[in-house]
Amino acid sequence: MKGENNEINTFIMVWLSAVASLCYCYAIGKIIPKGFTRLLAIFPVIFIFLILPFNLHAINFVGPTSFFLVWLANFKLLLFAFGKGPLSSYRNLSLQTFIALACFPVKIQHHQSSQNLQKTPLKTSKPPQKHAVKFLLLAFFLLIYSNKQNFHPDIMLFMYCIYLYLSLELTLLLGGALARTLIGIELEPQFAEPYLSTSLQDFWGRRWNLMVSDILRPTVYNPIRFISSRVIGAKWARVPAVLATFLVSGLMHELLFYYFGRAKPRWDVTCFFLLHGLCLAAEMAGKGALKDKWRLPRVVSGPLVVAFVALTGLTAVYTGAVAE
Repeated sequence: MKGENNEINTFIMVWLSAVASLCYCYAIGKIIPKGFTRLLAIFPVIFIFLILPFNLHAINFVGPTSFFLVWLANFKLLLFAFGKGPLSSYRNLSLQTFIALACFPVKIQHHQSSQNLQKTPLKTSKPPQKHAVKFLLLAFFLLIYSNKQNFHPDIMLFMYCIYLYLSLELTLLLGGALARTLIGIELEPQFAEPYLSTSLQDFWGRRWNLMVSDILRPTVYNPIRFISSRVIGAKWARVPAVLATFLVSGLMHELLFYYFGRAKPRWDVTCFFLLHGLCLAAEMAGKGALKDKWRLPRVVSGPLVVAFVALTGLTAVYTGAVAE
């Protein structure tokens, strides 16, 4: 019990440190113009956010903290240093809105203006019944996992993948709800029914963890595509941009898993994302060659995409389990 109280106290101190650091960044944005000077001023905060999760050990605290601070906040601060990204998209942001946008999975609806950020009525993107069902499913999978010795390992691997999806979506949902409570604005959903995807491009670009997609696009994809277009031409510039984006995503996942277990990376997660980057690049090239003249019916492409994502994900999880 004493250890749990210490962990909770540490968790509170970590987030108080994060809030204080973001207050500093908010002030920096007011006095230092965008560019490398602002980046140098913000860089200590980026370093602090990389260190803070090491103070936590319980996965329920380490998981959200490392994702919100190390990935979301740091990438948004990098964009903010150069006057880009969500922290620079609205004029006269209040301090609490700046903090919520920085470290929570928050994406303001495009039709909202900076003048009515605090006046928009709250609105959820999905019926609450869907969220309730997903919470019940998550509780069911946790119950099954506590009795995993009674189930075949392959079944447990399959259920583990479903558990990862549900826990990630619900964690982002709770983070978004907290931000919505703090700043009272209408938010866009973080997932768009990924099991209905009809292509890898649809899955990764428009349905799965949209906050990460929106962060990787301006920080990795767009700069690499711009540079590549100068070297290999605009026609093929998307290929290295896609591969670089998936590589960064894989490395960030490896870092998050390192926070969880403090174990040496096995790089199976990075291989998973590189494989999907290669397949997505091939899919985009195929679409460009066919010029949308021929496509698989949705009833065929949908199950194929979901099966491919699930099987490659299971393979990555199984490879990691065997390595352990």
